[in-house]
Amino acid sequence: MAVTDAAIDKIKQMILSGELAPGDRLPKEADLAERLGLSRNSLREAVRALALINVLDVRQGDGTYVTSLEPRLLLDTMSFVLDLHRDDTVIQFFEVRRILEPAATAMAAVQMSDADIEELGEILRSLPKDPTIEELVDNDLTFHQRIARGSGNNVLCSFIESLAGPTHRARIWRGLTQEGALEKTMEQHTAIYDAIAARQPDVARSWATVHVAGVEAWLRKALD
Repeated sequence: MAVTDAAIDKIKQMILSGELAPGDRLPKEADLAERLGLSRNSLREAVRALALINVLDVRQGDGTYVTSLEPRLLLDTMSFVLDLHRDDTVIQFFEVRRILEPAATAMAAVQMSDADIEELGEILRSLPKDPTIEELVDNDLTFHQRIARGSGNNVLCSFIESLAGPTHRARIWRGLTQEGALEKTMEQHTAIYDAIAARQPDVARSWATVHVAGVEAWLRKALD
């Protein structure tokens, strides 16, 4: 289990056991880290992850509180990570992404103008050197949406953009918990961009398949 996952699980157990009830304030960071046997950095990452999915409420200058979510909703960590969708439904969204996005990427390699490709490169270069998970995911969404528009097929683009919402939480969770997620994402985005810029639709399709399938495979493993 990844360090962040382990830290999240320990906080979750405090909530499930009733030690922390909805509305309760978490102990001070140093005290809680020592009590749970965690580094303060691991604890901060866990709190940040749980705040992103609205399990914890971080109030600047006041402290961190458990939200009013019902305890039964906390029984499965991944259930609230995925916006309380049924797990197999979220996987099905990724299966659809794996079908549609490679096709759109191959079309973009043929249809995008030089100016469009330069704009796609600017999206890649706009990501900060040491991005937050939110910045990484936002950049990822923008990158894929620009490629979808570049396919020249408005219907296909609409379908792909409609998948962004249902898969957003899973993308954030992957960035928080999968080791090397940032590096993998950037490497694969660069390979996709290079293939589009070189007008190589088959290569672009292959890299897009590898990219989306990798996230899907991670999700299946995480849910298992």
